[in-house]
Amino acid sequence: MHALVVDPNGIYVDATFGRGGHSRAVLARLGEAGRLIAIDRDPEAASVGRELARADRRFTMVSGRFGSIAGLLEHIGVQGNLCGLLLDFGVSSPQLDTAERGFSFSAEGPLDLRMDPTRGESAAQWLAHATDAEIAQVLFDFGEERFARRIARNIVAQRSESPLTTTTQLAALVARSVPTREPGKHPATRTFQALRIRINDELDEIQDCLRQSCDLLAHAGRLVVISFHSLEDRIVKRFMRMESRGPVLPKGLPVTADESRGRLRILGKPVRPSPAEVASNPRARSAIMRVAERLT
Repeated sequence: MHALVVDPNGIYVDATFGRGGHSRAVLARLGEAGRLIAIDRDPEAASVGRELARADRRFTMVSGRFGSIAGLLEHIGVQGNLCGLLLDFGVSSPQLDTAERGFSFSAEGPLDLRMDPTRGESAAQWLAHATDAEIAQVLFDFGEERFARRIARNIVAQRSESPLTTTTQLAALVARSVPTREPGKHPATRTFQALRIRINDELDEIQDCLRQSCDLLAHAGRLVVISFHSLEDRIVKRFMRMESRGPVLPKGLPVTADESRGRLRILGKPVRPSPAEVASNPRARSAIMRVAERLT
């Protein structure tokens, strides 16, 4: 909040509303003239946001994917006027805690993993037709799973006998497929992460949103991004670095200083949760926050 809310009367966007924890914290810091717009593609999250909008006139809820942020905000007319944009990637705690959503391998539920369960293929549907090579590639690329090929072969062998339809079925299959386990981590963690990223096209969403962010921010507006694993954080780090350096131009090209400078300034070092925060909220243990400021 300290990094994000630079003007209590400014316009802000929480592009990953979830159940509104960050949004409520922002609203608590805004003045009467301040404004907050939230985005989420999860219908349950959007429903919570609409309730908050009825209770606070400074708040607006928008349903949609944050990768389409510019289009979603176009009719609101805030392009180039945002004082802050917050992105908090990954799955929300209510999604993990609701077995019916299929995000958790520790509770039995349908093998779904969709942020918006009304659109696209579920994880079970995709696993029913994907080749073992496709499955292995997803597990390796998006989960950095060392045993991706073995897990993929076992998934294809299992579905020839009966379809994989529940979270616990897949978790048990992965546990049988992995010969060594990481301390303190369930063997299915990487597989579920990889499938979730694939089903929801998460990494492309992140890149699409970041590309649009600079045009949305006002001068001195803040971009605050929280990532939870190396794939997400790598994209954010590279984007901020690239935008802080400016365009790569041929030597001797006659350009002004403004044309050659970057659009962002990185503020401080990445922030990680303190031991006290991890103790009170273990799901924060892998979080990393990066902050950048929009230049003219």
